[in-house]
Amino acid sequence: MSARNKVRKAVFPVAGLGTRFLPATKAVPKEMLTVVDKPVIQYVVDEAIEAGIEHLVFVTGRGKAVIEDYFDIQVELEQTLRERNKKVEIELLEGILPAAGMTSFTRQQAPLGLGHAVWCARDIVGNEPFAVLLPDMIMRGDKGCLKGMMEVYEQTGGNVLAVEECHPDQAHKYGIVGVGKEVGGGFEITKMVEKPAKGTAPSNFFINGRYILQPEIFNILETQERGAGNEIQLTDGMLKLLEKQGFSAYHFRGETYDCGAKDGFILANVAFALARADIRPSVEEQLKALLAR
Repeated sequence: MSARNKVRKAVFPVAGLGTRFLPATKAVPKEMLTVVDKPVIQYVVDEAIEAGIEHLVFVTGRGKAVIEDYFDIQVELEQTLRERNKKVEIELLEGILPAAGMTSFTRQQAPLGLGHAVWCARDIVGNEPFAVLLPDMIMRGDKGCLKGMMEVYEQTGGNVLAVEECHPDQAHKYGIVGVGKEVGGGFEITKMVEKPAKGTAPSNFFINGRYILQPEIFNILETQERGAGNEIQLTDGMLKLLEKQGFSAYHFRGETYDCGAKDGFILANVAFALARADIRPSVEEQLKALLAR
């Protein structure tokens, strides 16, 4: 298999329970919570499509059927909009609808971790490189994070991880990579350490939730022992793959919002609202009034 086979498929692990957003997520999947007027998952899918992804693979769980419905035609809604001559709204819905056959959905029956969720997509992905995008993380930059990763991948092949810089004092909170020589617009990853003890991190570059992986990861994850949290950890599998294959890093320099945390979700709504010319004046004025109290 060529090291530079095209990355055509992207995996979205969307089976999480979203307990940090209870009670809302008792009825609404956390991936369907809206940032301004789009669900969080739509931003991540848009990033994948911008990067040239041709097939979207969602690893779901119980109570997530609404995600599948969202990426489908809603006949009654569209019929009503046509009857009311709502052309703008119809074009909006048509613009977010994936092409027929572009989406696949598979179940992760038990919450056994990110590594297990990725492994659940093995038969759909097959023997080819693929991307993984964590749906909680939405990003803004001059270009999409995955698109930048693809540019590095075209130069290096192998596996590519997106990284960002954190303050060295905060490195113990993240999965940190070791920095090697510059390659293909990125740099070689020499090691990976999950939440290193304070003062022991090999760098201040942390993995931000975007991955391009070779299919050999599936064989590793299949027999992977449970790690932190008694779950099958993707990082543990990547560490084993690092012994056999190269890993490169793409340094993403945009903005990242962790919508799996309440503060990150609120900040994302504020940031994306302020980026909208149609609502910025009103939002900005009211934010200033709130802050002045």
